[in-house]
Amino acid sequence: MKRLEGKVAIVTGAGAGQGAAEATIFAQEGAKVIATDVAFENVQNVVNKINEEIPGSAIALKHDVSSEEQWKTVVEEAVKKFGKIDILVNNAGILATKPYQETNIDFWNFGMNINAWSQFVGTKTVAPYIKEAGGGSIVNIGSMASIDNSGGFNVYTASKGAVEALTRSAAVQFGPDNIRVNSIHPGAIATKMLTDTITTDEAMQGVIGMIPLGRVGEPIDVAKLALFLASDDSNYISGTANIIDGAMRL
Repeated sequence: MKRLEGKVAIVTGAGAGQGAAEATIFAQEGAKVIATDVAFENVQNVVNKINEEIPGSAIALKHDVSSEEQWKTVVEEAVKKFGKIDILVNNAGILATKPYQETNIDFWNFGMNINAWSQFVGTKTVAPYIKEAGGGSIVNIGSMASIDNSGGFNVYTASKGAVEALTRSAAVQFGPDNIRVNSIHPGAIATKMLTDTITTDEAMQGVIGMIPLGRVGEPIDVAKLALFLASDDSNYISGTANIIDGAMRL
């Protein structure tokens, strides 16, 4: 039996990178997937590829994760199409970073809304439906920036620290409803966010030189961890911050 057979999962930020890998492997493992992204064309392309391999297993929705009203629409569409929700992966996020002296309240709110508020309001909106389904799993994507020394990332670091704290809070609040809540904290992963930050081969080799495993991670590495946390294989794991960085932090 596939690991997510009979489950229904919402994956945000599924138009590329980790989110696309998560949506794909979830469908391959038997889930029905609601893949969302603010860039609809991107997420529709991901869903088209999934449905070519596994017909009828995924739908794409345009979704601004900072909008509570759009979260309600996503949930309504998920239940209308697949009847329930068992899993939420709060994957969508941005690299919001400026030096302290260049950061104003508008930029602060921009980063916090997309990276932290979105996960709070997503959990708030989806958790009652997971409870109604008998329980399930919420996986929040954080970052090593909230755990190691990520000087200069400022708003991004603060927002991902909020993700880690909110995960623990939600695990306590929703545990009695048989809902597990865990976070994943990736280090250097081969996504556009990394290549937008590390722009030269020399700089990339410098990053790789700090990773004992000798490579940056791939989106599928994060997706496999999300799969484990979403599945019943982790049914006694909740409130944890799961680091995936090739031992870079050490």
